[in-house]
Amino acid sequence: MEERYNPKSVESTWQSFWQKNKSFKVCEDPTRKKYYLLEMFPYPSGRIHMGHVRNYSIGDVVARFKRMQGFNVLHPMGWDAFGMPAENAAIQHGTHPAKWTYENIDNMRSQLKKMGLSYDWDREFATCDVDYYKWEQLVFLKMFERGLAYKKTSAVNWCPDCQTVLANEQVEDGCCWRCDSEVEAKELDQWFFKITEYAQELLDWTEHLEGWPEPVLTMQRNWIGRSTGCEIEFPIEHSVNKIRVFTTRPDTLFGATFMSLAPEHPMAMELVTEGQRAEVEAFIAKVRRQDKARRTSDDFEKEGVFTGTCCINPLTRQKMPVYLANFVLMEYGTGAVMAVPTHDQRDFEFAGKYRLPLSVVIQPEGQTLSPETMTEAWTGPGRLVNSGQFDGLENETAKEKIAEFLEVEGIGRKTINYRLRDWGVSRQRYWGTPIPIIYCDVCGTVPVPEKDLPVVLPTDVEFTGEGGSPLAKNQSFLTVTCPQCGEAARRETDTFDTFVESSWYFARYACPDFPSGPIDRQAVEYWLPVDQYIGGIEHAVMHLLYARFFTKVLRDLGMMQVDEPFTNLLTQGMVCKETWSCPKHGWLFPEELVDGRCVKCQSEAKVGRTEKMSKSKKNVIDPDGLIDRYGADTARLFSLFAAPPEKDLEWNEQGVEGCYRFLHRVWRAVYDNLELMQGPQEHPGSEGEARTLRRITHRTIKKVTEDIDGRFHFNTAIAAVMELVNAIYAFEAKRENPAVLRESLEAVVRLLAPFVPHIAEELWARLGHQEDLLLAGWPSWDEAALVEDEKLIVVQVNGKVRGKVTVPAGADEAAVREAALGDPNVARFLEGKSVRKVVVVPGRLVNVVAG
Repeated sequence: MEERYNPKSVESTWQSFWQKNKSFKVCEDPTRKKYYLLEMFPYPSGRIHMGHVRNYSIGDVVARFKRMQGFNVLHPMGWDAFGMPAENAAIQHGTHPAKWTYENIDNMRSQLKKMGLSYDWDREFATCDVDYYKWEQLVFLKMFERGLAYKKTSAVNWCPDCQTVLANEQVEDGCCWRCDSEVEAKELDQWFFKITEYAQELLDWTEHLEGWPEPVLTMQRNWIGRSTGCEIEFPIEHSVNKIRVFTTRPDTLFGATFMSLAPEHPMAMELVTEGQRAEVEAFIAKVRRQDKARRTSDDFEKEGVFTGTCCINPLTRQKMPVYLANFVLMEYGTGAVMAVPTHDQRDFEFAGKYRLPLSVVIQPEGQTLSPETMTEAWTGPGRLVNSGQFDGLENETAKEKIAEFLEVEGIGRKTINYRLRDWGVSRQRYWGTPIPIIYCDVCGTVPVPEKDLPVVLPTDVEFTGEGGSPLAKNQSFLTVTCPQCGEAARRETDTFDTFVESSWYFARYACPDFPSGPIDRQAVEYWLPVDQYIGGIEHAVMHLLYARFFTKVLRDLGMMQVDEPFTNLLTQGMVCKETWSCPKHGWLFPEELVDGRCVKCQSEAKVGRTEKMSKSKKNVIDPDGLIDRYGADTARLFSLFAAPPEKDLEWNEQGVEGCYRFLHRVWRAVYDNLELMQGPQEHPGSEGEARTLRRITHRTIKKVTEDIDGRFHFNTAIAAVMELVNAIYAFEAKRENPAVLRESLEAVVRLLAPFVPHIAEELWARLGHQEDLLLAGWPSWDEAALVEDEKLIVVQVNGKVRGKVTVPAGADEAAVREAALGDPNVARFLEGKSVRKVVVVPGRLVNVVAG
């Protein structure tokens, strides 16, 4: 055995061993309990970053731990490979998205293998593989048959210069991110998935996902946004049309004095009078450039414009001016809000700005509100006033009474509303799954027959960045024969939103080579649901909600029997680092900084805030460089030890060095004692130092087991092993008790195996074991070894520590009191004083009150 630990040699040896022996390959085995561990799969950008290192190290600890416990562990990896970045790279670098993507996959796969992650690589796939997305197309056809996939006209961001649709994230300050042209709103036909059909079930199941973080469940509940209220129709003056409103506050209907519409509302321009047209069009153009999330925030300036038209309050018969307001979104409710300024703060501020009328309809107990003296809206409970026949009712009672009255009169109805809107899945770009639809002038919208799947994404396309999707210009793809009538037809040129691919990949991992459909029911029923899912909280209301929806759809299509995809969810924190900047060259990479100065100009650099690692701020650490210098085990250990998984991790070079030194200490502990532990070993000793070391060893086994299993307290688990290593180094009776020493060292190696698998495997082999450490199993603790013979008791005098005494573990209170009072140090602080009271905390503390 080499005296010094050489991570490069050790890690390459064991990575080759795992690959050659397919150590992590699994298949269904009904005789063994399964455990499915999955991290959110990465986009193949070209290189892994420290966030990947942390995320996948967390998952690998759990996967290896469960495998050592005897579980049949599925731990797969693949690639979320479609999307705009590949298309942008094709435009910028004159390459093809497929070439760029697969080259990146090759590079990132190599990097992940260097980390020693326990993946079953035989299950690997990329979502841009035809053998993956062909089955996605089949699921779409099944959804289309059931009315769960449909097409309708919807507003999109349109760049007139590039002649293409832009995603919201491609609009910067109202302009195209690529050419800076002002973005327009445009109505286009778009494909949607009817996720609203599952709104209530998605909401109900949040009460059963006990293994999910409460903040994620709260975000999903808020996103689904169930509310009970009334739909009310407001007649438009001089028109047969009506504005439909949803409100949860029918009790305030008598106080509605104006109407607020979303600028995107389909009736907006119909209501505009000629004299107001120019002002309204300018306002709509301005709002289109505003971020939708910001528009609804409390601190965003509330603005509006009068359309020139009024509607009628159906109960008071009073005219209500109709305004377009920037804080109303078409995505919420009906896109129209009855404004009650005395009982809604946002409406109150808007009414004050535009001098609109106020009418109090709820009076709080013991107060008399007046529109002339109100400084803010009253949103609390009270009794109705100025509300006709409903005067005097408590407002909660009035909600029900007014709702019933509206239904009888035929001007409203009680209803349940959801904030959730159907999922728009059309994307006007090339690098995505083709939507399997054909348009025929005779037959209309025709689904591609199942026998003709897959609709393959063509490779002979030209990327210019202009003029919309390249598919629309590719005649060999576009032109097709109608499968129903045989006439000339054209293909759909939109592709799927990439969230579609990531909404069912976890199910395909269970059967990646299944040739007869998207899912092999037998395999899926064994492996699903995923027992532990790991990923960022930023996916709480997009990916995670879509995956839940897709699982329910696949269930209802008869493809599997699972209700929810993920039993437990861990949302890991970010990896952060301080930022550095140069007054001349801006942000600096760590390698551009030496002794606090910019290497380019020698100017003194300025340290900034600690922020999430990002290329834009240049506060990144290259995992390859870290692994080359310290080894993968050190990189893994630091990312697991520096902070609990759910918290942000702050990069610390000294922390990395400390982890590196610790692994050297573990290596040296085995090296220094290897000869001593050769030959036959007696049963571990049970006296003196040996008994103490055994107790520490078994206490550590118990703590590490409990810290990993479901709690994910990896940092405290590692700290406990570090304490055990310290105890081993302090063990002076090693030559008299080599069996105790071996037991403790083997425990260290086995406990570290999930965290630092390369060095653990190597040391296990050096200790003379022929079998793979993974097969050796997880250590168990001996309860008898945990029993302490003696207890160290802290003794206080008047609340201050004055001594420590050792007593038998089972000593009663009288014996503990006697030992405490008999301690020479304690006695010294009691001289000249009388003992008034002695408080004994069993097994921990004695406090003597004296005066």
